[in-house]
Amino acid sequence: MPPPDSLDRVLDVRPLGDDRFALEVPSAWLQGRGAFGGLVVGAMLRAIARAEPEVARAVRSVTAEIPAPVLPGEAVIEVTALRRGAKVSTLRATMLQGGEVVAQLVAVLGARRPSPERWSALPPPDARWRDTPPVPFIPGVTPEFARAFEYRNAGPAPFSGGEPRVEGWVRPSAPCEVRDAAWVAAVADAFWPTVLVSSDGPRATATIAFTMQVVHLPTTDDEPLCYRATTPVLDDGYLVEFRELWTTSGQLVALNQQTFVIIR
Repeated sequence: MPPPDSLDRVLDVRPLGDDRFALEVPSAWLQGRGAFGGLVVGAMLRAIARAEPEVARAVRSVTAEIPAPVLPGEAVIEVTALRRGAKVSTLRATMLQGGEVVAQLVAVLGARRPSPERWSALPPPDARWRDTPPVPFIPGVTPEFARAFEYRNAGPAPFSGGEPRVEGWVRPSAPCEVRDAAWVAAVADAFWPTVLVSSDGPRATATIAFTMQVVHLPTTDDEPLCYRATTPVLDDGYLVEFRELWTTSGQLVALNQQTFVIIR
C-alpha cells in the first residue's frame, strides 16, 4: 500500500454550500474497520472553522462522539451554529455516511481576551526528543494510519505489561503548512492507547468519546510535540485516558480526554 497522504491533504474538506462539506476518507488512514479518530475529529473541526465567519475566534473546547466506524469513501459534514455571542461561538458538526450519523462534534470558539495572568500547574515533560530514535512501523501490528506519523517513545514499550502510561514525541511524517485545532486533534489521537502498554499483546480498541481543550496553538515549525498519557481507570471493558500535548519549549498545547472501548 502506498504511504498515506499528508495530514494537510486528508483533513481538507470540500464546500458543498449551506455549511455542508464533503470529506474523502482514504483507505490508508484506517485503524481497524474505520478511519483513524484523529482524522474524523480533525475534519469536523476544519469544517467548523470554514463555517465560522469570525476568523479571530479560535477553537477553545471540543466534545465529540464517534458512534460508528467511518468507512473509506465520501462522508458529508453538516455544520450548525448553535449560538454566536459577542465573543464566543458554539457550533455543531455532524458527519454522515449513507444517510446515517457516524460522528458528531460540538466546538466552542472564542476570541482572545486580554489577561495579565498566564500559568499552568502541570509540569512540562522532558523535551530531549533528538536523543530518542523513531519507532519503526511493524506491518500487521501497527495500524495503517500510523505510517503518516513519526513516534519517539520515552516511556514503557507497548505489550510490556508495564504501568499504563505513554510518554514521548509525535509529529506528522510530512511537514504541514497548517497547525490549527484540527491538526492538534489529529496529533493528540495519534499515539497508541495506554492499555497497549499494560497488555501482553495487541488489543482492538476504539474511541467512543473525545474531549479536548486547546490552550496554545504551536508555531508552523517542524518540531514534534511532547506527549504524555495516563489511564486512571479501566472497568467493564471501557477505559478513560488523559492526554497532554506540549511544545518542546515547555508550552502546554492541549489537554485531551478519551473514553475507549476494548473490542477484544
